[in-house]
Amino acid sequence: MKCPKTYEVDLSAIAREAVARYGFAVGYSSSVIKEVKALKENFVMADEKRGLRDRTDILWSSIDNVDSLDLDQLEYCERGPRGEIQVSVAVADVDLFVPRGSKTDHHAAACGNSVYTGIETFPMLPERLSTDLSSLREGVDRRAIVVEFAVLKNGNIRQGEVYPALVRNKAKLIYEEIGAWLDGKTAVPSRVAAVPGLEDQLRLQDEAARRLRDFRVEQGALELESLETRVVKENGTIAALVLPQDNPAQRLIENFMIAANRTVMDRLGKAGMLVIQRIVRIPKNWPGIRQLAAESHEFLPVEPDVKSLSLFLLKRKKADPSSFADLSLTVIKLLGPGEYELLEPGKPPVGHFGLAVTDYTHATAPNRRYVDLVIQRLIKAAIADRPCPYSRRDLIEHAAWCTDRDKAAKKVERFMRKVGAAVLLEGRVGDEFEAIVTGASEKGVYARLVSPVVEGRVVRGGERMAVGQKVRVRLVDLDPRQGHIDLVKVRET
Repeated sequence: MKCPKTYEVDLSAIAREAVARYGFAVGYSSSVIKEVKALKENFVMADEKRGLRDRTDILWSSIDNVDSLDLDQLEYCERGPRGEIQVSVAVADVDLFVPRGSKTDHHAAACGNSVYTGIETFPMLPERLSTDLSSLREGVDRRAIVVEFAVLKNGNIRQGEVYPALVRNKAKLIYEEIGAWLDGKTAVPSRVAAVPGLEDQLRLQDEAARRLRDFRVEQGALELESLETRVVKENGTIAALVLPQDNPAQRLIENFMIAANRTVMDRLGKAGMLVIQRIVRIPKNWPGIRQLAAESHEFLPVEPDVKSLSLFLLKRKKADPSSFADLSLTVIKLLGPGEYELLEPGKPPVGHFGLAVTDYTHATAPNRRYVDLVIQRLIKAAIADRPCPYSRRDLIEHAAWCTDRDKAAKKVERFMRKVGAAVLLEGRVGDEFEAIVTGASEKGVYARLVSPVVEGRVVRGGERMAVGQKVRVRLVDLDPRQGHIDLVKVRET
């Protein structure tokens, strides 16, 4: 057996090298810094002549990660007629501070999106913008684009207005705290109790989100689980890798954002605008998905059918919850990646197979994704009854580039999870672990340890191993700088 190696690992340096290797900027040019420094905080009050509505009086709140400062969205609900729930989503007006053609805009376009390595965040926009001037921070007035829709009793939506407004975040809330409370596991969080009316407001939001989710599942939306771990740092080093737990607060935001994105898509369609759609194509590897189902003695139709796939997944989650995350990962790989693509007026949309919707875009995170900033400019043009600010060629190029940057960011984030895992396992070379096979092909065999949740390559004994198989493995070598974790099979379990 190899002797354990000791590595001096500079995690920030590794993160920066990975970001640069995949073509992202590590910092900002002097011209971008100068341009952003010259910006003034916007205190513009409601101005009817410019169509800006004052919505600062309503009970807006945000829900995000505990360390998030680049707040893109706020939410608010009220009961409507016939059992409807009226939902308003406020999206930060980033275009106000990042006009098209500016130095900052060129930088953001080149990045495509922010990159979250778990060690260090590399924002698409300088922090003075993303976490301050254009962030929907608690207690300050901010410009936003408000998207309204009604959630019907059956969970379907009726698209409403989209308009510019002035808003004020009354409470910055945290996913874990709100999720545990809505799940009935904790008392009302102090952040909620401190704001009169917020408890009832959040329960109404949860009711609307549950309707939306139930309806989407009925339509065939896929309920998948993620195996993307989150790094927990203590004193500058990695203390643990944790799997984010799905909770009602995350589902609330997810369902509201899907409905808001569809409403924006509807508004742009009515305006006859060119638009970039977010798509997941009908899977070419449907036979592979059918084979996966057959291994569980379930049968899917010959032609791709998202509702049948959804029912299969729900059934497997109930039958074997411990293996469902791995099944989800396999299905995600077989479905293929999300992409951006131009949609011309009057043409049928490609649709998003995983969400079981046809009318979908990305419009709710303009501080973090460049496509959303482009869509924001399109929606502002539609509201003002102006022509499309981009040419057909412009949007085709943006769609292709942002697809590329989205994939590159995911590669950086996957690599840094491997680095974090290797650091966490230092000193455990020679130990044995329970694992499950996550990949088996000519390129190699990979297995994920049950605890800690990390993936490594099976360098010996992987012959004839199949995805989903449970095995016992031994850690034989690792290299944190390269994100390498080498395993050998001990036996099947």
